[in-house]
Formats: sequence, structure tokens, C-alpha cells
Amino acid sequence: MMVVFTVLAALMLATVYSQEVEETITYTQCTDGYEWDPLMQRCKDIDECEIVPDACKGGMKCVNHFGGYLCLPRTAQIIVNNGQEEPASETTSGRNGNPITRRTPADHVQSQIQCAAGYEASAHNVCQDVNECETTNPCAQLCYNVVGSFLCQCNQGFELSPDRINCGDVDECRASNFICQYQCVNEPGRYSCLCPDGYQLVRGRNCQDINECEVGHECREDEMCWNYHGGYRCYPKNPCQEPYMLASENRCGLFYSRCVCPLSNPLCRDLPYSIVHKYMSIRSDRTVPSDIFQIQATTIYANTINTFRIKSGNENGDFFLRQTSSVSAMLVLVKPLTGPREHIIDLELLTVNSMNYRTSSVLRLTLIVGPYAF
Repeated sequence: MMVVFTVLAALMLATVYSQEVEETITYTQCTDGYEWDPLMQRCKDIDECEIVPDACKGGMKCVNHFGGYLCLPRTAQIIVNNGQEEPASETTSGRNGNPITRRTPADHVQSQIQCAAGYEASAHNVCQDVNECETTNPCAQLCYNVVGSFLCQCNQGFELSPDRINCGDVDECRASNFICQYQCVNEPGRYSCLCPDGYQLVRGRNCQDINECEVGHECREDEMCWNYHGGYRCYPKNPCQEPYMLASENRCGLFYSRCVCPLSNPLCRDLPYSIVHKYMSIRSDRTVPSDIFQIQATTIYANTINTFRIKSGNENGDFFLRQTSSVSAMLVLVKPLTGPREHIIDLELLTVNSMNYRTSSVLRLTLIVGPYAF
């Protein structure tokens, strides 16, 4: 009986031992990206960046991630959370009442990726470009988004400040001395040109003389209107003074009057036979030397000699009279004149014949110099 009991006890112990071995089960299979650590008795992450040859292409850097890896720009800043959760365990009772512990792989803790300036983490924890122009619009005027950053530009008439954000006005008037013919006025983002009195703006920058005689400026009935560069003047229609008498006048744009001294009048014997009044205008600071006016004999006699000279009005030597033919001469400006200024110049034609007969006539030229060089 003793032997039987011993054998029976041994069989019972063997049965119990066999059941406990079957019930103590340890899981050693892990999901993709993990491998079983027999020492820690848990699944641990695989570092693909170490074992996968050339894991990332195109100059991207490899960053190991729980259960996988990421390929990110080399400028990206990464903070990895190395904290891990304890393996989850499930305890149940075996057939003999002893507790059975079933170990399962621990769920990995996802790290929060930190991106470089100009990037932000997406819902998939990947760095993506931030469109600063839509989120914060940091530029003072025009904003253009680029990958990882932004560019600021300015509207026409402005330039980018050293901070590359703000815009400063461009002073076009200071940048160019020739942008306006007369005066440049700088304004925020633009400029405008002005003209002096007597002129009007044309083509945005040039100044053109206004013909006041045609736009409503009137003189008295006994006067004629004479327009010059930058203004106008009224002159008498009959400029003749005793003993001269008005012989003819022209009102078709030439504006000259001819005064004649009758030979029957004893006072006319030592005076020029006729005085013709003419008017002309030139701009200030005209280039010299410059031909400005031609005088010509209107009546030609046989066997006569014509001589031309400046009789008066050239005290400063501003003019020179050059004879161009036997019946004509050219008035030459030899010094630059600055206006506004009026010159009255008497140009004399002296005629002498073989019988020692002589006569003379005068062309009285009223020369108005405008105040500007345009």
C-alpha cells in the first residue's frame, strides 16, 4: 500500500506541474517596428535609422520613431519623448486556482515633434510649411509665402526697409533731378510735377507755355496782346510818335506796325524815314552764339549800297549784327540772357546811292526774354 501511495502522489505532482507549465504563457510576438526583449520581457522599438541602409533620400535626415522612422529636413529640430509605459498585464486564475499573468506588448508613447521656425506639426506629427502670409501677415504691404519662411515686398513708390518687413517712401524727386522739367513734389508712394504761372503741364513732366492771348486775357481796344514764354503783354496798336504817322499795321499774328515820317515835314529830314515795330520772345539762358532775328530791305534800288548796324539797345554787347547779303543781315545773340527781361533794339538800314543820296529806316525790335529755359 505504501508503494502504491508513493506512485500515486508522484503522478499527482507530475500532473499539477504539467498544468502550471501550460498555464504560464509569455507572449513574445510584437507588432511591426518592435522586437521582443527577453531580458525586459517586453516589446522594444527597433531603430530603423541604424539598421536600414540609406533610409532617407535627398539629403533628408532619419529620425527614429516608435514603431517606425521619419525623414525630415536637416533644419528640423526634433525633441523625442523617451518615456515609456509599463507593459500592460492581464491576470487570470488557472485551473488549480493559481494566478496566471499574460504579458502583452506595451503600447508605444508617440513623441511630439518640434519643428523649425516656419514649420508646424501636422495632424500626422509631420513638419509642414506655415503660410505666414495667411496666419499673421507680418509684412507692411505685400507678403509672399515661401517654404519655411516668407518674403515682403512693397508697392510701387515704396522701398523695403532694412528690417525687410516695413516699407519706406521713395523720394523720386531726390533720386532724379530731371524727373520734372520745373518742380517735383514728393508724395507718399508717388510724385507730381508742377509748372510755374504761365505754363501748363504736358506729358506728365514738361511745361508748355500758355498763350494767354487766346485763353481770355484781353487788352484794351487800342492795344494788342503779345504772348511770350511765361506770360503776355499789351502794346499800343499805334506806337507812332510825332512826327511819325501810322502807315500800316498787321494783326495776323506778326504784330508789327510801320511808322513813317513824311518828307514834307522839316523835322523828318534828320530822322529815319520809317520805323517798323516788331516783337519776339526767346527763352531764358538760350545757347550762344545763336541767330535770333533777320532784317531785310523791302525795297531795292539800283546802284545803291545797303549797310546794317545796331543803332541802340546793345550797351552791354549782348548782340552782334552779321550782314548776310547786300540786302539782309542776321542779329546774333552772343551772351546768354536771363529773364524775365525786355530788350528794345534799334536795327538800322542805311542806303546810299552813287549820287550821294542816303536814306535810312529802323526796325525797332522788342525782345522779351522769358523767365525760364522752357
